[in-house]
Amino acid sequence: MNPAWRSMVPGDLDRVVEIAAIGFPDHFEGRACFENRLSLWPQGCFVLASPEAVEAYLVAYPWRSGTVPPLNALIPAIPGDATVLYLHDLALSPVVRGQGWSRPAMAAVLDLARAGDWSTLALVAVNDAVDFWRGHGFTVCETPELARKLASYGPDARYMTRPV
Repeated sequence: MNPAWRSMVPGDLDRVVEIAAIGFPDHFEGRACFENRLSLWPQGCFVLASPEAVEAYLVAYPWRSGTVPPLNALIPAIPGDATVLYLHDLALSPVVRGQGWSRPAMAAVLDLARAGDWSTLALVAVNDAVDFWRGHGFTVCETPELARKLASYGPDARYMTRPV
């Protein structure tokens, strides 16, 4: 298998949902959610694919700083007052975990942010992933307001940012 990151296409969505269910079993998001993000901002949607299979995905889009989109919800549009590039998800199947595939994915997101003149990346770390994201240059931002917004993401959820 010789996978590479490429743009996501609608035919990838069923496999993206399968990988999401493995990577985020406590944070279900269905096909309609991923289809929504792909239709709104396709330039921020990528998959790690070989000719045989899709093994990872990344979804990012412009969003408002200090806010988080609700889990498994459709958004009507990219906010006109977006101030950050929000990394919605990065998930790798067990087949490719631990092989360094998150590095080129993050490089693609950073290139996308630079091209769009976004100065900050933001995300919500779940599943005890704070240290993973720290390794990619993110820092935790904690405020009482953010804690309330993150409640639906679970007790270990942390809002994190990284300068571009």
